[in-house]
Amino acid sequence: SAVQLLNLNPMYLAKYAHTYKKFGFDSQWLIVLYREWASYSNFYKYQPISLIRKYFGEKIGLYFAWLGLYTQMLIFAAIVGVLVFLYGCITVDDDIPSMEICDKRNNITMCPLCDKSCSYWKLTMACGTARASHLFDSTATVLFSIFMALWAAMFMESWKRRQMRLNYMWDLTNFEEEEVSNEYFAALHAKAAKLTWRDRMPAYMTFIFLMTFAILFGVIIYRVTTQASLQMSSMPSIRANVRLTVKSTAVIINVVVILILDEVYSKIARWLTILEVPKTDKSFEQRLILKTFILKFLNAFSPIFYIAFIRGKTANTASSYGVLFKQSFSPQCAHTGCLMELCIQLSITMLGKQLIQNNLFEIGIPKLKKLIRRIKTKRAPVQEEQDDKDLKRYEADFFLEPFVSLNPEYMEMIIQFGFVTLFVASFPLAPLFALLNNVIEIRLDAKKFVAELRRPVAARAKDIGIWYNLLRGISKAAIIVNAFVIAFTSDFIPRLVYQYGYSPDGTMHGFINHTLSYFNVSHFQAETHPLQPLHLGYKVEVCRYKDYRMAPWSFNPYDISKVYWAILAGRLAFVIIFQNVVMLLSDFVDWVIPDIPKEIITRIYEEKMQMVEFFMREEHSLYSMPMLDNQDENRPTPQLRRS
Repeated sequence: SAVQLLNLNPMYLAKYAHTYKKFGFDSQWLIVLYREWASYSNFYKYQPISLIRKYFGEKIGLYFAWLGLYTQMLIFAAIVGVLVFLYGCITVDDDIPSMEICDKRNNITMCPLCDKSCSYWKLTMACGTARASHLFDSTATVLFSIFMALWAAMFMESWKRRQMRLNYMWDLTNFEEEEVSNEYFAALHAKAAKLTWRDRMPAYMTFIFLMTFAILFGVIIYRVTTQASLQMSSMPSIRANVRLTVKSTAVIINVVVILILDEVYSKIARWLTILEVPKTDKSFEQRLILKTFILKFLNAFSPIFYIAFIRGKTANTASSYGVLFKQSFSPQCAHTGCLMELCIQLSITMLGKQLIQNNLFEIGIPKLKKLIRRIKTKRAPVQEEQDDKDLKRYEADFFLEPFVSLNPEYMEMIIQFGFVTLFVASFPLAPLFALLNNVIEIRLDAKKFVAELRRPVAARAKDIGIWYNLLRGISKAAIIVNAFVIAFTSDFIPRLVYQYGYSPDGTMHGFINHTLSYFNVSHFQAETHPLQPLHLGYKVEVCRYKDYRMAPWSFNPYDISKVYWAILAGRLAFVIIFQNVVMLLSDFVDWVIPDIPKEIITRIYEEKMQMVEFFMREEHSLYSMPMLDNQDENRPTPQLRRS
């Protein structure tokens, strides 16, 4: 278009729609938006979606309509999640496995959790972790996972119905988006072919890759060295809280790394998309969104997937201590499993991204840029200051932040949707935190669009595009992920197998002893033997570790027992049953709820009938005109007399 051609001219700095200053409004629409929509005191009110659409266009109106519906649906998920958490709080004193761990009469000596620097420890030291794990690892968690899968399906169907209503109200039912070719504008900026790898891979991009790997490697080194140094401390209080200290500080560092790499991955995704040279603007945007989502999703969820499905799965067994294989220490979870550590990682990561990245950055960065502009203005001469006060409206709008796209807004909400659905079995309070964040997010974005950004050029759109496909993919993947979390990360299946297969009285009494295997400390290799074997004040001959293996005095010492295979079969059976049942239920919800509301179908049908009647009347009138002409031809024409 002509505007795009003008952008190629360096004489033109920017293009933007006409907007207004914070004070001195002369637009009734903007007054209403600023007072009613961008006010934090109106967080409980519905958004004026129709007015947002009139002022900013359909594309931005659809985003805020989707965000409002998502926040509204989170209310139900948050209520159920709080009830599940309260159920865990109420039943924690009746949880038999936690009581057995906290019972000091059970004089159980546990094997070291790492090589050399770690020593023997009492099982009662895991009492607090066991009680905290029960808050999130209960029977209600399984039911809550099923509920969240159905909730995601209902949310997707509700949005499709809401979208169809908006399409009808905004006259978008027959709208087809035009694809603008990007070849001509790319050709204007085309440069000479570069043949070396240095030209293909710029120096700053190489530095970004190297920095990424250096940061990740640094976090791993921090965890290993810190845990080893704290384990060798002479203070008992420090040694008792080594795992909590290392775990919490490492998660905080990991959140900082995630925030830094998010910005890095955004640059990498754009660079990779430019290398592909998409033919249209729509294709460029879709590819950019997909690459950015994949990189940011892996950045945010890689540590969580590691804790859920990799960490602690190679238990400290005889093979780990060097009897069967000479292998070094691998990080382990507490006796109650990795679910509590997964919950800590998930909660801190989610809160860190929401509070720091989504809110503080969105508030702080625009304020900081405004402050810089204000400082520059004060340094200007007196005459320039007077000229700045007399700036025209469009000149004053130039100093506002430019609107780039809605992709960052959508991206942070899609990642949040992943936190809410993917690992909800380990953190039922995730919907509550997401709800509280979104209540602030809506008003924060509203104030940003009204007062902080240049008014975007209105654009029409009938849907949210590729973001819907990403939401649907996450909701389907959440069913599988939660099935594996419940089966392999929590103790839900081992408890069921013990209670109904091995318990002498059909209760959970004796479950902890059932999960512990024996290890003869004389089988330690020299490089794995604890440096402080008398740490507990007595000589240890046999220690216990969490696994299902044969005793050292059996015919096949340290071999996998039959209980292990029974539990593995139960876990696999649970994954298959849970996945298929929940998938069928979500598909049933998708089938029961129609995509288009009945009243919209009726109105569209009535409008089509009116159009048909209108065309029939027009056609009838056109065909009736020649008949009148024929009748006129049959009439006798007056004859003129000759004089």
